Amino acid sequence: MGPGEDMTPSRIEMVALSVAVLWMAMPPAADAQSCSRSDFEAVVGEAAQALRALNHQNKPAFQAKLRELKAKRGWSHDQFLAAAAPIVQDQKISTYDEQSTAFLSRIEQLGAEATTAASPDCGRLAEVRKSMTDLVAVQKAKWAYMFERVTAELSR
Repeated sequence: MGPGEDMTPSRIEMVALSVAVLWMAMPPAADAQSCSRSDFEAVVGEAAQALRALNHQNKPAFQAKLRELKAKRGWSHDQFLAAAAPIVQDQKISTYDEQSTAFLSRIEQLGAEATTAASPDCGRLAEVRKSMTDLVAVQKAKWAYMFERVTAELSR
């Protein structure tokens, strides 16, 4: 169907919520130099918001370009589905999806590890922050690439 469905906001939000819940179940940090649950929640919240904003901004515009391409080429619905598939799913897009899945898995793993720790591990928080930042970057790159592909098709 459309881009981003393999990496829907609900999947990302579900991972973010799961990790946040795991961190909230942990006892509060013992000293002032420790990171806190609110630090972690802020990282997850900011990344989840950035991903929702990316999807909200890009999905309707991308779908409009696909509809424009369908009209320009005079494709029936079935022709459109067959001809547009390579635009929304190729090896590079699959690589972006694999990278995103790897980041989500890492975030889930770090959250699960956090439940066994006596207090929040600031090193783990830094890893979660980096994974969330990288996940957002991969999704931005994926959207940019898909827009390049549909724009190139429209110009032919």
